[in-house]
Amino acid sequence: MKPPYTPSKKTGDSLLYARLADAAGLCLAHNQTGFVGFLDERETSMAQSFAASQKLSHTLLWGGYPDAERNLFGVFPDFLDPIADWFPIRALTFTFRVQDCLNHRDFLGALLSHGVRRDAIGDILIEPGRAVAFVKEEIAGYLLGQVEKIGRVGVRAEEGVRMPLPPPRPMLEIPGVVSSLRLDCVAAVCTHLSREKTAAMIREGLVMLNHQTVTVPSQMVQSTDKLSIRGKGRFLLDSVGTATKKGRFHLVIKKYI
Repeated sequence: MKPPYTPSKKTGDSLLYARLADAAGLCLAHNQTGFVGFLDERETSMAQSFAASQKLSHTLLWGGYPDAERNLFGVFPDFLDPIADWFPIRALTFTFRVQDCLNHRDFLGALLSHGVRRDAIGDILIEPGRAVAFVKEEIAGYLLGQVEKIGRVGVRAEEGVRMPLPPPRPMLEIPGVVSSLRLDCVAAVCTHLSREKTAAMIREGLVMLNHQTVTVPSQMVQSTDKLSIRGKGRFLLDSVGTATKKGRFHLVIKKYI
């Protein structure tokens, strides 16, 4: 493997780098397809940087459906076209009573309680009476045989999915007005905290901008940027209006819920 790519010193990032290197090594040495994931958006960015540093041209990200939030990273031999059909992903459908209110956290917690690793579970899409979970092929049968309840709610699990899929995770719209597009100002709108408190959080390394930790409160942000704030959630800066005569900006922020 080529050495230029240097992962973060964080333990989790080093482990991800090792897994990416193993997948690439398997592909290059044995002409076998290698997969890593499911990856979140920050890990996906790391995987893409790794692929570029190693000049891996036959790679693909796929999470079971277009525009998935969590994806497997696939490395393919040169003679094999990267296509979604090769990915070891299975869709599981869970049905329950429409009057039972279950959310993403309920399902994720229940699946993890069976000893499943987080990176074996992709997106979980939920609508009244039905949820679809994308999981690694290797654990699909196990979950089908184990999951009978989500919390106290009885569910019926089966492999496969009926189209159309449930909608993506809902987002809460947060309007706001800021005097500057500095990170601390925008984070204050996201969290409903003072600018001073969000600036302190940024300096402590509790805020990520586009999947990278930023410790400078004056860092400028722009439309479509994504923020992750420890203990407060994940946010998308959906739109930024033009500056008013007083130099203020109207924002629309969306929070993942």
